[in-house]
Amino acid sequence: MLDVLVIGAGPAGLFAADHLSTRGHSVTIIDQMASPARKFLMAGRGGLNLTHSEDLPTFLSRYREAERFLTPLINAFPPPALTNWCHDLGQETFVGSSGRVFPKTMKASPLLRALLLRLQANRVQLRVRYRFTGLDDNGSVLVETGNGGSETLSARTVLLALGGASWPKLGATATWSPVLEERGITVTPFQPANCRFLVSWSPFLTERFSGSPLKRIGISVGDRSILGEAILSARGLEGGAIYALSADIREIINREGSASLLLDLRPAMSASDLAAKLSRPRGKQSQSTFLKKTLKLNAVELALLRESGPLPGDTDLLAKRIKSIPVTCLSPYPMDRAISSAGGIALEELDPDLMLRKMPGVFAAGEMLDWEAPTGGYLLQACFATGRHAAEGIVRYLDKLTKGEAG
Repeated sequence: MLDVLVIGAGPAGLFAADHLSTRGHSVTIIDQMASPARKFLMAGRGGLNLTHSEDLPTFLSRYREAERFLTPLINAFPPPALTNWCHDLGQETFVGSSGRVFPKTMKASPLLRALLLRLQANRVQLRVRYRFTGLDDNGSVLVETGNGGSETLSARTVLLALGGASWPKLGATATWSPVLEERGITVTPFQPANCRFLVSWSPFLTERFSGSPLKRIGISVGDRSILGEAILSARGLEGGAIYALSADIREIINREGSASLLLDLRPAMSASDLAAKLSRPRGKQSQSTFLKKTLKLNAVELALLRESGPLPGDTDLLAKRIKSIPVTCLSPYPMDRAISSAGGIALEELDPDLMLRKMPGVFAAGEMLDWEAPTGGYLLQACFATGRHAAEGIVRYLDKLTKGEAG
């Protein structure tokens, strides 16, 4: 009988299959899409941020509530191990100016091709257009095939690596959720993560400045602040700094119905320094011209300053406005517009090897587990690490089966 059936040909599933097949186990991968790793390839269009080079304690803190769960998994497969794995596949990497790690090709496709070739060499079978529909009482996997038929697939172990709920057109549909819930598995409801947020801008701002970048700004929400960049869209705010704070913004919205952000247009300057500059004689210049020349505020920044009312004439109040423009986020964009998702299989449903406690021989990894991470390499690192950890758990389980010890 087949040793391992991997359901889902994303980063976690493919990495686990690579690890298991290298150890000599027979592996088959199925995926509902026409080709593997569709979301992985989409991520690669922006350069494929694999991981991050910052110190490990800081790196691990990015996972927020899931830090305790992910720490031993990432300690066992840290960022340097991931880059070494890429190098072993013939794909060199480099560290960017922000500390993020990318393949030198800045694409996902060469890495994916190299991995698929190694899987093929290790006799891993890949079957596409196979949609997971459930598990029978014997632990066999039920699937619908691309020709409209159905099959029952059996293996000594099963790895679920079906992804979360974002980008459904690329395969992450979360249709597996009710299947597991029927088996008594708790699944935390999915929510958008690394997402845009709706803001009720004035018609003037959206008509004139939709798509405008906001560079080198500070953003605060609750007790968290970050420096970075954002984009003012027709319906709200998006971009790296927003994504980094998306979990905080979303949780405040869940609690209070909306979330108040403060934008700092000049984070490198204190309010008193700004007030001193604004105290200089203006002469015959208009207030807008004076602000452009004195603080180099551009048109979109001036428009943002006016969103909350007329500009104050008092220099201290104006400096305070520049340092803390209020913006109200009303809701996240819909799930299909999110980069990733929060929610998934509740972590208490898993044993230390990532096997479902209620379903012996069935393991889970990747984004279908209840953790989230910001962009910056943290998502892929955790997907690979959970895939590896589940593979190691499968190796131990198969060894117990051979010895007649598994229950």
